[in-house]
This record gives sequence, C-alpha cells and structure tokens, in this order.
Amino acid sequence: MSKFRLLMTVVFASVILASCNDDFLDKRPTSFISNADLGETALINPEIVEANLRGIFNQMITAGIGGTGSQEDFGWKSFDLMSDLLSSDLAQVGAAYNRFVGLANLVWTTDRTINLPNYTAWRFYYRIINSANLIIDSNGGNDVVPTNPGVAGVLGQAKAMRAICYWYLTQYYQVEYNPTEEILPIYTEPGMPGQPKSPASDVYDLIIKDFTDAISFLNGYQRPNKAFLNQNVAKGYLAYVYASMGGSANNQKAIQLTKEVIDSGEFPMMSRDEVVLSGFNDLSTPGWMWGFDLTVANGANLLSWAGFMCYYSYSYQAVGNYRGIDSDLYAQIDANDIRRHQFGAPGVPYDIREGAYPLIPVGKFYNENFVHFGQNPMTDDYVYMRVTEMYLLNAELNAVEGNTAAARTMLKAVLANRMASPADYAYVDGLSGQALVDDIVFHERVEFLAEGKAYLLMKRRKLTKTRGANHLNRAGESFAHNDPRLTFEIHQRELTDNPMITDGNK
Repeated sequence: MSKFRLLMTVVFASVILASCNDDFLDKRPTSFISNADLGETALINPEIVEANLRGIFNQMITAGIGGTGSQEDFGWKSFDLMSDLLSSDLAQVGAAYNRFVGLANLVWTTDRTINLPNYTAWRFYYRIINSANLIIDSNGGNDVVPTNPGVAGVLGQAKAMRAICYWYLTQYYQVEYNPTEEILPIYTEPGMPGQPKSPASDVYDLIIKDFTDAISFLNGYQRPNKAFLNQNVAKGYLAYVYASMGGSANNQKAIQLTKEVIDSGEFPMMSRDEVVLSGFNDLSTPGWMWGFDLTVANGANLLSWAGFMCYYSYSYQAVGNYRGIDSDLYAQIDANDIRRHQFGAPGVPYDIREGAYPLIPVGKFYNENFVHFGQNPMTDDYVYMRVTEMYLLNAELNAVEGNTAAARTMLKAVLANRMASPADYAYVDGLSGQALVDDIVFHERVEFLAEGKAYLLMKRRKLTKTRGANHLNRAGESFAHNDPRLTFEIHQRELTDNPMITDGNK
C-alpha cells in the first residue's frame, strides 16, 4: 500500500471512530488501526501515526460526539459555552428556540437523567481518553520512554490529551477540590472493564504524570499546525492543574510554568487592535497557542460554536437566542478599555453599538463578511488557548503568593495591550494584597469572556457571583463556587451500565 493510501486509511479510521460505537465509554473502537500495525508504522513513519491524533482533534469538533441528537452537543466548544453560562459571566439573554435555557436556569445539572451536559461531557471526554489510550498502547504503553523523535511527539500529545480530558472531568464532576474524595474512574489502557471511582488524589497524580511525560517527550517537537499540541500547550495546562489544586507549593509550580511559556517567545500577546479588528476567528493569530482550523471539509454548520455565538453566521445568536456578557461585569469595564467594544448590538457593517442590548460578543466572535445570518458552512476557527492566559494566570498566582511586583508587571503587560494609554492602568501600582488579586480576577473574567475559562477561575478562586439584570433566568441571584447546581451530575446511564459505580457525585 502506498504511503498516501495508508495515511488516508488511518485518517478515515480515526474519523469514523467518532460514530461507529454506541457503548458509553467506547472501550475499544474496532475501526482504529490495529495496535500492532500502528506500533510498527510509528517506527517507519511517525507522520502516518499522527493521523490518529488528527482523529482525536476531529472528534473535538464533531456534532453529536456526546452521543445525543441534541443541537447543543457539538464537542469541545459546547462545554466552553456551558461552563461560561454556569459561571454567570456569560448571560443567557434571549429565549428564542429555548437553546441552553435549561442549563442557564440550573435545571440540567440537577437531574442525572438529563443528557446535557451530564451524559454528553462524560461520554465526550472519556471517548477522547480512550482514543489517547489506543495511541499510547500502540507506541509502547504508559511507561515507555520513546527514543524516536516522531514517536515521542505523538506519544507526548496523546498523554497531554488524556491529561487535559481527565482534568476537565475533575472540574466538571467534582464540586470542589478534595484529594480524598472518590470522583472518577481511571482508564489508562484500551479495553479496560468498568472501573470504580478513584480518589481525586489518584486522578491528579495521573494528570500530573501524563503532563510531565508530555512536556519531556515534546521537547523540540515541531507540530504541523496549531491544531496539534506542543510543549508550551502542555505546560500551560499543567499550570492550570497546579493552580486548581491550590496551596503555595502548587502555585509556585504554576508560576514557573506560565513564565516558561511566556519567556519562550513563541506567542506574542494579541494586540489592542487584534482583539476587536481581527476578530476571534483565525487560528493563525500569533497569540493563539492552540485551536482548530475549520474548513468547508469539516462540515460544521448550525451545530457549532459559530452556530450559537456568531451573529454573522447561520446561528441561534442571529435569531434571538442571545448569549452575552453579564451586564454588571460589563459596567465595570473602563471607558478606555478596548474590550468594551467587543460587546453590544449589531450596527452598520464593520461596527457595533457598543454596550447596547443584548450585550452579545458581536465585536469579538464574528465572521468578517458581516452578513447577518450569513456564514454557513462555518469556517471561522476555534480558539482553545491563548498566551494571554499565561500572563494573567501568572499575575493572579503571584498576587496570591504576595509577589506584588511580579503580579503588577504581568497585569500591566496585558493592560498595555487593552487600554488607550499608560495613564489608564497606572492605578495598578497602588494595588496589593487582595485588592490586587481581585483586580486581576476581574480582568481574567473580561479578557476570556465566552472562551471557557470563567468556570475554571470561579472554582480556582472560590468565587461567588451575582447575576446582572440581563440574565433571562435568576437575575439578581448569587451562586457560590461550590453550589452543587454548578457541577455536572454523573448521568444515570453510567450508574446503570457500570456496576462499579453505585452513587452519584453530589
């Protein structure tokens, strides 16, 4: 078989992995290239094995990957959207077609028989974990230290993907970090039978080990494009993991990791102009660390990020099922902060009515053709991680640890790219202690609105949020980070299908 035909075979096998098996955890999809063949191929031509990674990345953007026919089931970005709604920084403003209204009203997360997001998230992340396990197993297993650089790059990414998925599961299915609480079953090899829940400490140990291996294996790896992971992406996620655990020792580790990413110089921060004049729609944006390059071939349509968030796409956002920034959060944004211009109402093409109802991110996530209800199929790219996250996480943790000067420096580096002049952020030099922490947290909430970071921040900093007046549901109500309604339920189907799990998680 020619190299091209073999590559296409692997790609095809990887893509159909997303739909060929209805088992809850999809223990071992038979359409994947065999482990023996994959291992031999890796030694001959690791580029072919990378096709299985492409299969994972394609799963992440596939409609229905969570195992339902629901339109809210469209992969990775659906959970970014849902978690931001639960954090209350993203407001469900309009009820047209009733999409996501049940989540925003905290109904879906209080009934373990409801699929969204309880079943879809569990199935989605464990499917990717299983795909990663297949790649790891075929390349020598969990304990191998690869000597072939190409194999090391593939294995490092597979371990990083497994770690990322387990970490998101900890965030979504544990009310708050408690190392002794049994929270999730661990699967590290393909074909494992149903496992009992393991303590959070064991899950986090696996996550940290996987990321540590990934960082080592990805040293010097040159990825084909930013849909693949590299060492800096793995470092960024490991920093998030340590920060979510808390404690001074973990904070210091996260500070070091974020600094390494920044100091690598690989990614310049998005400029003041880029955050509004370019839009969040192009993977080639230099400040994006990881994302996905959508093309017509991906077939993304209404069931996609743009299908729910872009007014200039064939979308629910375009027909009144609005999601926008919390009105109280928006009111706190400085008049000279360019990010004010990201939110408002559509105006004439190439412009918006800043700060107007419904406060949707029409100046942030938009198709550059500026045609109402226009883009279809969707080709605007997905962003998963930006280098600005590293600056603000570094600032946050330095402030928490009392490293005031370092925290101010990192925060001002961001604000220099958001404010009109240095005078607008000179106030930072007068902040210290909790006031400095609070200001950094505020800027994290604004900077990453609708990027899937607000929920993680809420749990990490143990925040309590009060919803502004523009929320369709529960406006004026307050929610603490550990309110059980903000955490996904282990779905009834897992309790039924896996005899090793007999109780829920709340």
